[in-house]
Amino acid sequence: MAENPTYILSIESSCDDTAAAVMCNDKVLSNVVAGQKIHEQYGGVVPELASRAHQQNIVPVIDVALERAGIQKSQLSAVAFTQGPGLMGSLLVGSSFAKSMAQALNVPLIAVNHMQAHILAHFIDEEGFDKPVFPFLAMTISGGHTQIVKVNSFFDMQVIGETTDDAVGEAFDKSAKILGLPYPGGPLVDKYAQLGNPKAFAFTKPKVPGLDFSFSGLKTQILYFVQKNIAANPNFIAENINDICASIQHTIINILMDKLKLAVKETGIKQVAIGGGVSANSGIRKALTDAQKKYGWKTFVPKFEYTTDNAAMIGIVGYHKYLEQQFSDAATTSKARIEL
Repeated sequence: MAENPTYILSIESSCDDTAAAVMCNDKVLSNVVAGQKIHEQYGGVVPELASRAHQQNIVPVIDVALERAGIQKSQLSAVAFTQGPGLMGSLLVGSSFAKSMAQALNVPLIAVNHMQAHILAHFIDEEGFDKPVFPFLAMTISGGHTQIVKVNSFFDMQVIGETTDDAVGEAFDKSAKILGLPYPGGPLVDKYAQLGNPKAFAFTKPKVPGLDFSFSGLKTQILYFVQKNIAANPNFIAENINDICASIQHTIINILMDKLKLAVKETGIKQVAIGGGVSANSGIRKALTDAQKKYGWKTFVPKFEYTTDNAAMIGIVGYHKYLEQQFSDAATTSKARIEL
């Protein structure tokens, strides 16, 4: 490893958060995120509004990241950015800025896969958090993705299971919408679930072969369940909100854990790491901790701020790509869809 510190500025703009971070090797010096409140009134992310907000936020966010890190632009070793997957308009704001900045500073440009970053966030040097040892299994769960990945090395990853329709985060948000909860509803379902009885209402789990997931049937089931009960009692949701949320969360977690158990059985790998926005869910974190005791797994849950979209996770991939000299050029294009 180089004796001189490597300073990497990283930019993340795949959805509705404008984020910038500065890394010194594998340590985070600053990690700044600007959210976008505008989408709440629409009940979901509006791509056109997201890219406009990124344009407004990107300069101040990068300024703050450099200032907090105590680093001058001239000290930067490279600029890393999210190439995809994500919303095309949002990605373009981050990539255009990163390209211009790398060119102006005459430093390497590093394109990063957002999904790879969620997995490698576990390698950020953070006190009190262990790093997994290769090979390990990673379950990435977010608003747009649900997949189980066999991670052989930093840049050798194999998707062994993924959702055939909706992502788990969407299942949480849509369930919340059905219950009349504001967007984003996933964290609210978690909040109410902690006060309810997970066995109060039974939902059937979809039968999906192998390690793949499906959540669209569960969403439909929840919708019909709510409609039927409201017809019988207009106050059904208000009177049972905690139990409904607890039952929904219990079902979703069981679906995830069943597949994870199967993946461990099939691969023989007992190191399991989770990442992505939904890994902030308290029920999932508890289920993983319980599995560690029950099945002898070694489980890894990232620090809270590295679960949702952030630039530090882009920076850690940038650092490892920098060591391998995996650089990009100005012709690199953003991609709404991109394989691991």
